[in-house]
Amino acid sequence: MGVIQIDKNSSGERIDSYLAKNTEHSRASIQRLIEEEKILVNNNKVKVSYKLRLNDEIKIEDEQPKEISLKAQDIPLEILYEDNDIIIVNKTKGMVVHPANGNPDGTLVNAIMSICKESLSGIGGEIRPGIVHRLDKDTSGVIIVAKNDKAHINLSEQIKNHKVEKTYIALVRGFVKENEATINMPIGRSSKDRKKMAVTKDGKNAVTHFKVIERFGNYTLLEVKIETGRTHQIRVHLTEIGYPIIGDTVYSNGKNEWNIQGQCLHAKSLKFKHPITGKQMFIEAPLPEYFENVISELKKNF
Repeated sequence: MGVIQIDKNSSGERIDSYLAKNTEHSRASIQRLIEEEKILVNNNKVKVSYKLRLNDEIKIEDEQPKEISLKAQDIPLEILYEDNDIIIVNKTKGMVVHPANGNPDGTLVNAIMSICKESLSGIGGEIRPGIVHRLDKDTSGVIIVAKNDKAHINLSEQIKNHKVEKTYIALVRGFVKENEATINMPIGRSSKDRKKMAVTKDGKNAVTHFKVIERFGNYTLLEVKIETGRTHQIRVHLTEIGYPIIGDTVYSNGKNEWNIQGQCLHAKSLKFKHPITGKQMFIEAPLPEYFENVISELKKNF
């Protein structure tokens, strides 16, 4: 475990900013370690916005390297668009985006590597080549992968500056009265369950817009657009206002009369500028068959 003592020159600086400049960790990595309580100040947990004080003692827990071998795998993918700079696919529900503990292979990255061979951006790191944004394992739909660093940097900037329009389709439990509304609630790690996200006072800014497509008694089909890309944002926000997504076993009771495994949430489309040519792009992915079947059943009954 590494220990750092703060001198007067660093007093008043944010801990995440200070450590990003003075250690080998990135700022994002520092923030994650703070949230996971692997970075302590005077043996106490702190927020990422904590301002350092003279003689503060920072302890950083050494992370054990995780052995994950990344290999190309011939896994079928529905490619929606591809050129020399980007590849866009319709990710299926149940597919993890990149390898991690518990999912060493069989991921989108493994499949993309088989298609693109060596042509993938390296900015995402060794186990996340080309990945500029993510979808939850059980969320289907459009996802972009960068084939080179220039495309990766540009796409990351567009996402950071809210220039990428992400549109989702969600089926929720409950009769949503408003025709359209905006949810503006901060999201952070749940204090009750560290594996879950929750609306928290000290969470990160999160904004979700939705409008009703169709109502089916005690179910509502929504079009959802997000300004921010917090982990599990749509699922957390909709559950918080009383409309959990059908099939979501984490943020609702998960029960549904169709016995669907995983949430009825689909990334329908992405609107963005091509990272190299600047051309306006609009890519759309059709709803998966299971989702279409549920909507058809609802239309019969209501």
